[in-house]
Amino acid sequence: MINKDIMSKREQIAERLKEARIMSGLSQENAAKILNIQRPAISEIESGRRKVSAEEIIAFSKLYKVSTTWLLLKEEGDAEMDEQTKVAARELGKMSEADRKKLLELLRITQNR
Repeated sequence: MINKDIMSKREQIAERLKEARIMSGLSQENAAKILNIQRPAISEIESGRRKVSAEEIIAFSKLYKVSTTWLLLKEEGDAEMDEQTKVAARELGKMSEADRKKLLELLRITQNR
C-alpha cells in the first residue's frame, strides 16, 4: 500500500514537472542544458521513473517559475487549477516557440499592471 502511494505521488510530481516545463515554453533539451543535466534525466524524471532530489525540485521551481509547494502537491485548491493548467499546457504545446514567447511576454506585461 505504501509503495503504491509513493509511486502515485512520484507520478503526480512528474506530471507537475512536465506541465511546468511545457508552460514555461522549454523543451526537455533546453531545460537540461540550463540545469546542466542530461536530457534523458529530464525524461526519466517526467515519466516518474527517476526520483527527484530536493535540490532538483528547487532548481526546477526557479527555472519554471512555479512554487516548490505546487510541484510537491502541497497547495490547497489544486484540483480546479490543475485542470486549467492541463488545458493551458496542451494549448501551449500546440503553439510555435515564437508564438509561445509572444504570449508569455503578453502575460508578463499584464501581470505588471
